[in-house]
Amino acid sequence: MFTGIIEELGKVVSLKRGSQAAILAIEGNLIFEDLKLGDSVAVNGVCLTASHISGNMFQADVMNETFHRSSLGGLQKGDVVNLERAMAANGRFGGHMVAGHIDAAGELVGKQRDDNAVWFTIKAPPQVMRYCVEKGSIALDGISLTIAKLGEDTISVSMIPHTMEHTNFGKKKIGDLVNLENDMVGKYVEKLLQVPKEQEQKTSGITMETLLRAGF
Repeated sequence: MFTGIIEELGKVVSLKRGSQAAILAIEGNLIFEDLKLGDSVAVNGVCLTASHISGNMFQADVMNETFHRSSLGGLQKGDVVNLERAMAANGRFGGHMVAGHIDAAGELVGKQRDDNAVWFTIKAPPQVMRYCVEKGSIALDGISLTIAKLGEDTISVSMIPHTMEHTNFGKKKIGDLVNLENDMVGKYVEKLLQVPKEQEQKTSGITMETLLRAGF
């Protein structure tokens, strides 16, 4: 579990592709204070497992499914990436609940300065737009952000200078891909509401009718 508060910017050392999967090597500084083999690290929002650590560099296996869902397949040596270690049990929840499971990659289609902030507009596929609400949370390349505006197939967020400076969005260009992860709460709510009435009655004494009568 992550919070969407980026700890540092790392750099791609290599991406060794096989027939389908790959090994990604990343170098950094801060995250290596207590990083251990088997620990989870979010790389541009994708939850990866540190399978090898050497000095200030770690390697992680990347599955074919991850390439299909995210933008990691386009990484090249020297690219800057957002890094966040898994949240400690006694840590602060500075952002929102981020699983590191990318729903899809979107395309940056708009970038406009607004005084000290910058507006970014991302075109997102229907399966992502389904769970987007104005003023709701979304993770963009692992960054916890608030959706400020919603279009038919776009989301817009506004970033302050601090976020631009400490994340890869300071280098984003029109046409770049962005990893998108919806707030997981909406998905669970939808799934619960889709439970057939027959199953509700068999598995629980509480039904949708019961909840409605109680004012929920």
